[in-house]
Amino acid sequence: MIPIEYLLRFLEEDAPFGDITSETVIPEDSEARAVIIAKQDGVIAGLEEAKALFEHFGIKTELKAGDGDEVKKGDVLIELEGNARKILLVERTALNIIGRMSGIATQMRRLMEKVRAVNPNVRVAGTRKTLLKPLDKKAIMLGGGEPHRFSLSDAILIKDNHLALVPLEEAVKRAKAFSIYKVVEVEVESLEDALKAARAGADVIMLDNMTPERIKEVLEALKREGLRERVKIEVSGGITEENIQSYAKLDIDVISLGALTHSVKNFDVSLEVLK
Repeated sequence: MIPIEYLLRFLEEDAPFGDITSETVIPEDSEARAVIIAKQDGVIAGLEEAKALFEHFGIKTELKAGDGDEVKKGDVLIELEGNARKILLVERTALNIIGRMSGIATQMRRLMEKVRAVNPNVRVAGTRKTLLKPLDKKAIMLGGGEPHRFSLSDAILIKDNHLALVPLEEAVKRAKAFSIYKVVEVEVESLEDALKAARAGADVIMLDNMTPERIKEVLEALKREGLRERVKIEVSGGITEENIQSYAKLDIDVISLGALTHSVKNFDVSLEVLK
């Protein structure tokens, strides 16, 4: 569950000095019943966060679906009862959270189904290309995916800008010496660097912006040198819903996509006050 303090920051941003429309038009003691409805099919997420926000303001909240459930257009997701002003105060923030998280979870589920259809051993992960990590990472997991790193503190990922300053083998050596508990991953763009990373003892090698044909060459080279079983192989860059199966068919471990969070399409939900 995401801490209520984190969620309230979104509401405070949306209503820094209150909801002047509702406070002007609706009597202070008005009571109302309302429902939140799915306007499309997909995987729902963010209901627990919406419930926490409504209940924080004293609204009786009943979930009619669970996070991670597949829902249909027209399904009632939440029933609400309480002060009308408070329901409308929370409305947009709650819908924004549900819409974004459900959009991510729905896309993640579609990608997982495509990948599992050709290779059940491959996992799909999101990346750190987001400013809403707690919500986005939870949504990815609800959709069946891997969150990747939550932060720069989680694991060691040596990227091109690190390697512009320190040689690859030296970078891996320093990373391995830092801690036996931290995974060491290296991002590479060539067969030569993939082999260097594996020989140096990297735990994970990310093959960045490589075609499936190029990835096959790397995998074959790693096998020839007896290195393939020592490392996990992640592929990233240029991967879409349309081409993900061509990557999933390969002998890899993880496919990661930034598009899961940096360009997600919101899931359509609405709140309707019942007359």
